[in-house]
Amino acid sequence: GIPATVLSVSICVCRASSIQEDSAMENIVTEKKVEESHRQDSADLLIFIMLLTLTILTIWLFKHRRFRFLHETGLAMIYGVLVGVVLRYGIHVPRDISNVTMSCHVNASPATLLVNVSGKFYEYTLKGEIGANEVNDVQDNEMLRKVTFDPEVFFNILLPPIIFHAGYSLKRRHFFRNMGSILAYAFLGTVVSCFVIGLLMYGCVLLMKQVGQLGGDFFFTDCLFFGAIVSATDPVTVLAIFNELQVDVDLYALLFGESVLNDAVAVILSSSIVAYQPQGDNSHTFEVMALLKSFGMFLGVFSGSFALGVATGVVTFTKLRDFPLLETALFFLMSWSTFLLAEACGFTGVVAVLFCGITQAHYTFNNLSPDSQDRTKQLFELLNFLAENFIFSYMGLALFTFQSHIFNPMFIVGAFVAVFLGRAANIYPLSLLLNLGRRNKITSNFQHMMMFAGLRGAMTFALSIRDTATYARQMMFTTTLLVVFFTVWICGGGTTQMLSCQHIRVGVDSDQDNPVSVALVSITEGSERRSTKQESAWLFRIWYNFDHNYLKPILTHSVTFISVCVSNNPLPSHQNECQLKDDDSDLILTDGDINLTYGDITVSTDASGSHTSGGPAFAGAATSDDLDRELTYGDHELVMRGTRLVLPMDDSEPPFTDPHHRMRM
Repeated sequence: GIPATVLSVSICVCRASSIQEDSAMENIVTEKKVEESHRQDSADLLIFIMLLTLTILTIWLFKHRRFRFLHETGLAMIYGVLVGVVLRYGIHVPRDISNVTMSCHVNASPATLLVNVSGKFYEYTLKGEIGANEVNDVQDNEMLRKVTFDPEVFFNILLPPIIFHAGYSLKRRHFFRNMGSILAYAFLGTVVSCFVIGLLMYGCVLLMKQVGQLGGDFFFTDCLFFGAIVSATDPVTVLAIFNELQVDVDLYALLFGESVLNDAVAVILSSSIVAYQPQGDNSHTFEVMALLKSFGMFLGVFSGSFALGVATGVVTFTKLRDFPLLETALFFLMSWSTFLLAEACGFTGVVAVLFCGITQAHYTFNNLSPDSQDRTKQLFELLNFLAENFIFSYMGLALFTFQSHIFNPMFIVGAFVAVFLGRAANIYPLSLLLNLGRRNKITSNFQHMMMFAGLRGAMTFALSIRDTATYARQMMFTTTLLVVFFTVWICGGGTTQMLSCQHIRVGVDSDQDNPVSVALVSITEGSERRSTKQESAWLFRIWYNFDHNYLKPILTHSVTFISVCVSNNPLPSHQNECQLKDDDSDLILTDGDINLTYGDITVSTDASGSHTSGGPAFAGAATSDDLDRELTYGDHELVMRGTRLVLPMDDSEPPFTDPHHRMRM
């Protein structure tokens, strides 16, 4: 009995030691796999960094050679396509057949799978479906999947700095002068474009069914969703060329303002279409109550997002001027948190962060220290540049690395025709209606240029890649990529030729113009300049007076009075120069005199001399010239007839300083 017991004990000990050895070997293998995965992830990120580096170097070469045919976004897409081709067809990972199990059968595809292997439980996460013909290329699919980012990365990390920079760098003077037209194009025009594209694509889908070219379900709501996402314009290429060539500021303002706002409209419109749910089993029938519910959701989400963005921008009331680094960090985090807070509350972060940027540029920027003002501008400009080029590089990469592309020639051709007609239905009818109320008409060549400049970009891509689970969404994503490629390469590359063809003047009235020069032009042109004011903007004038008298004094640290220096004796330069540091001066320039109203003091000069008079400022009404000056900021000096006034204007150029001139009143 004893030898048998000893034998059984020795067998148990051997089994235990064998299990421990197997466990140790398994841990070693796992550690090696983790290390290999880490190296692979680093190599994948290095690919994108090298793409951006190559793009920047090529951009420098293009700018040095003054080559305008291709913008950096189009260049980034080309490099992305080339790398995607190499990854898809040039690199093959050997298959490890020992790590693939083919005999596990389940009735569903759970998101998480627990597998019991010899008493140990392992958790597996669903990565997606692969075709039967791709089973032998599992390793290659894994490599391509690693360079495919989670769509939430685009929405939560890459989009916020792009949208915020659009609002933070908005040229308010030209934006508000054309505010009525911009709102019409962005809201009404985007809705019209969405339904025109949706109806045309539904006809195309019905035709595809008749000829047997449709391989899955494609409903009218899917067509409307496609119309919403491709209605978001992103003419970054055109605007960059406009800025470089100094194209008319009103054309620039109309295109830029429309692209900024219609991104927000397209996001909420697509969400409202997805939320359309009629009662009953068939969720794709037409029902009035469901339509009204979606419309109410559109208004509610937009209003809530708008209010949240403005509120967050207002409460960013920093008191850290003595510590610029901390001030800049707080400003950055508050701005980014606006997007995430809106998404967490069920609103739209794109709308919230856009209006947060506009609000912070109007109020919070004045409270920042000079160092923080420069840092925030440069920081968001850099983040916008990197994020935008990263997205366009990824677009080129995704054309070959995405696993579920569906190329349908009929749908692609129909989409191009629908996008063209939808853009035309947006621009031409609205321009005809707007010209009935505009003093400065939107000319036909401007309309043709706006039609041509309807490029699609980052927002369209981000909306299409967010959901690629169904047959319809996969076909939409593939077609959207091709639409973006065509508009960026062809339309963006032909901008200079289109300007010449439409005889649109360049080199005049740049959006970066010094407002002082604009004021001098207004003096020489006189009534001709005043007779071509864009829009009365009476509603905005009411808001301007309320903002000037109540909101600005509360929400900014700005000074609300002016000290007038009156002296007949020469004084040191720093005592004799009276500088206005706030951006709320009302400047009214005429042919014969200069009249500056600031708070309760009026400073005026005319051809016979100069004088200063004090008294209550007339704040009951504000002219269009007043609004123009209010919506620009910075420090500039206007020299005329021996009188120097330091006026708050556009900060795109450094203030003119001349120690030999002094303010004489």
